[in-house]
Amino acid sequence: MPPTDTSEIFEDGDGSTGTMPFSHLVDHYRHIVFPNNIRQIRRERGLMKLLALSEQLPDIPYIRLSKIERGEVFAKPAELDVIANGLGVDPQTLLVDIDDPSFDFVAWAGGMQEGAAVDVAEEAFAVLLAAAVRHKRETNPRLTIATLTKEYGIPPVILSRLENAFKTLDRWNNQTVGAVCRLLEVGDLAALRRYVLRLQHTGALDPYLDLISNPAHRLAKTRVRIAALRESLGGEPRRKLPPTLAAACEVARLPVNHAQHPPAMASIADNGMASVRLVPVFGVPVNDGLIRRLPQDMTVEAPLSASKRAYGLRVCRPSLGPGLPGSAIVVVDPDRFPSNGGLAVLQEEDDAYRLLMVTFGRDGRMIGYSEHPNREIAIDDIDPSRLSAIISARFD
Repeated sequence: MPPTDTSEIFEDGDGSTGTMPFSHLVDHYRHIVFPNNIRQIRRERGLMKLLALSEQLPDIPYIRLSKIERGEVFAKPAELDVIANGLGVDPQTLLVDIDDPSFDFVAWAGGMQEGAAVDVAEEAFAVLLAAAVRHKRETNPRLTIATLTKEYGIPPVILSRLENAFKTLDRWNNQTVGAVCRLLEVGDLAALRRYVLRLQHTGALDPYLDLISNPAHRLAKTRVRIAALRESLGGEPRRKLPPTLAAACEVARLPVNHAQHPPAMASIADNGMASVRLVPVFGVPVNDGLIRRLPQDMTVEAPLSASKRAYGLRVCRPSLGPGLPGSAIVVVDPDRFPSNGGLAVLQEEDDAYRLLMVTFGRDGRMIGYSEHPNREIAIDDIDPSRLSAIISARFD
């Protein structure tokens, strides 16, 4: 069952106290991005334990198969083919339409949850901490990926997990907690909690909260990726996705409906940031799925949160599948490191770039991959300066 609403008493810096509601900050199902029919069909086939199916599928490691069935990662088309073959069904049967009135996402997700109770306060604090780390980086240009790795001992994979509230503070080891305390310039864990809560009450974290924990973003991403899987498997998506700002917002992890998120938008307006920003567009297709960074006679609108070095890049070809068509233009931010579930640009040559989808491997390492051509790249082994996050996209 989903956690119930709760509040926590906190102490402010001057010794005063107050209450802070938490439930509105947390997408309790933020780690479930790929609901599917695998578990149901597996049990209908008499395979009550996942291990029984895994033994028939040696090409897919058990941990990877478990994450796919639990909806924690998106399956690749080839993996769905293998799983469907093991279950004796058409691969399309494994996919669900999350907008079908008969599909109950909460019921599906509830069946995949562990029995342990969820600490709503800690989940919410993880979101606030993620926003605080993002706020610190955006307000201090010196805190590049390289600096965080070298001076604070926060490697890119840990930074990505921190900035996306991958887990609660109590689940991080002492080394990581200490590094975060140094980054946020506080002395200990108690001071860290007070600092983050004070930031939240000033409104400084509001612009970042929608980027971290928003069910609308998660569901939008799920729609796009399931539609892409349907087409890759030879079928048509059940619902055509309109090439609108909503799709671009999904890729960017920005609010799909600003009216639903007044605190974040009010904060942006109060800071005088509500103006259109255009950036130059580059991109000419070359061999092996690469994109040459040659200027085009056009510009594209960038998110307000984009750094000064952001630029547009023509996708040129559907190297990541039909969910990101060749006609799209993505906005690339060299000052942001890609995060799990997002998109990235890898500089492979002096002026040639490759688009990648980003996820975690079964060993916890960050992996980037493309579909056309088929590439899988260990991101943790790459110089962070060669990687940039894609923060939005325009679909023509």
